[in-house]
Amino acid sequence: MRIIGLLFCLLTIAHATRISEVANIVGVRDNQIIGYSLVVGLKKTGDGTTSKFTLQSIANMLKAMNIDMNPVDIKSKNVAAVVVTAKFAPFARQGDSFDVTVSSIGDAKSLEGGTLLMTPLKGVDGKIYALAQGPLSIGGKNDKGAGAESHPTVGMVYGGGLVEREIAQDLYHQNNATLSLKESNFANAVAIQNAINAKYRSHAATAIDPRTIQLQLPSNKSMVEFLAEVQSLNIDYTQDQKIIINERTGTIVAGVDVEVKPVVVTQGSLTVKILSQNEVSKPAGSVAMDKSLVIGLNENEIFTEKGTTTVANIARSLQKMGATPKEMISIFQAMKSAGAISVDLEVI
Repeated sequence: MRIIGLLFCLLTIAHATRISEVANIVGVRDNQIIGYSLVVGLKKTGDGTTSKFTLQSIANMLKAMNIDMNPVDIKSKNVAAVVVTAKFAPFARQGDSFDVTVSSIGDAKSLEGGTLLMTPLKGVDGKIYALAQGPLSIGGKNDKGAGAESHPTVGMVYGGGLVEREIAQDLYHQNNATLSLKESNFANAVAIQNAINAKYRSHAATAIDPRTIQLQLPSNKSMVEFLAEVQSLNIDYTQDQKIIINERTGTIVAGVDVEVKPVVVTQGSLTVKILSQNEVSKPAGSVAMDKSLVIGLNENEIFTEKGTTTVANIARSLQKMGATPKEMISIFQAMKSAGAISVDLEVI
């Protein structure tokens, strides 16, 4: 069966949106933390004797408990070496719990039923910010049948992380803050600046570049109140149009109004003809798909009218003609190279 790529049509015109959806507060972010440890209690699905670091880790752990053991004498397959990762939330306080991800780094077959031993979690500065410990969950079953885990060597310890060291952030006593747009855009930076200044009837915001807006705390407001109000403000957000292609899945994402200029593209047995006349000439024996799209005599040509030639229409036509995702992607890439498509094309 031929698998046809899907086209999702997204509106890319200016629309109202909250500032919190398009901009971040600089300094208020997650921090990555990481640790190394062991998972025990596995049912002979742990690391084998080829994972020397696992055997050495077991010996080190036993030595800390006053049990002197040579790593070469350890034959257990109920233990696996793992890397533990997590996101340390902003303003996290001592005693707060969070989820951690546990991933095998040896040759273990599965972490199912295992328990993570106490793991120090460090930041990029090498300091310990949290500890993690607890039973693992590796999720549900997949659609390949009973007993088939989707990722048996990756698991979660829900609520297994515990904050030990806080990251100092004194937001309350600050008089200045900075917003960072998730995507650089001059119009959106100015729109945010104007919306904030109109709200407070003062020069509280200044756009210093297409991505950065500096904020000045108004009088009789705390910084927490100020930022909460700023994030809830609506602006007329302008989103740049682009075409996104996923070559692995054959998915094409584009705006409904992304027009394509006159061009002729041939890909295998398919020929796409984009004409500039106001009314398309319909050859005898052609098949009309709708008032603006016609399939040619040999059912391998597309004729379109001026003003109706968009990425959405072309993709729909190619789908009806049985084009494969690879063929559709090649056609759009060729159109972009020929200058028939003016918006950015991003391949992921």
